[in-house]
Amino acid sequence: MSDIDSRPNAPEELDRLIAAAGDAMTDQMVGRLSATLGNGMELLDRLNDEDTRDAVHSLLDELTALHRTGGLKATFELIHMISAMRNAMTDSMVERLAQFVEHMLTNLANEEIADLAHAAKEAVNEAVRESADYQAPGGIMATLKMLGDPKTQSSIVFLRTLAENLRKSELG
Repeated sequence: MSDIDSRPNAPEELDRLIAAAGDAMTDQMVGRLSATLGNGMELLDRLNDEDTRDAVHSLLDELTALHRTGGLKATFELIHMISAMRNAMTDSMVERLAQFVEHMLTNLANEEIADLAHAAKEAVNEAVRESADYQAPGGIMATLKMLGDPKTQSSIVFLRTLAENLRKSELG
């Protein structure tokens, strides 16, 4: 038997305690308590949904994994850094950043640039495939022989011209 049950006046004391608690609570406290209980029941009801329950379990599993690897702390540090950056930015900084993004999208997000990037990627991939099996003979004579090849000479001229044009665009 518990201590409360062994005392002769336990039910009366419990009734007085409940009555005192009821008398002490204001209407506002009762309203907040019932709203809190209602919200709690709604939350429990949502947790009974299979998709929600699976999502919560998945979230908890990922949080555990992040915690084990130290990623959770790094994630929160990143969130704090982003928040600090946002708080440090002035309106003029945001405006200039928006103008920069708009400029980049206007100049780079077009079909011509996309085609150029695709062609460059394909050229690099093809060059990698074609030169993968090349066995360099070594020595200065092999190098001189390669330099005498018209394809090598035209490639060198192309690269030199490209470099000159890039330099001109930097200066001008």
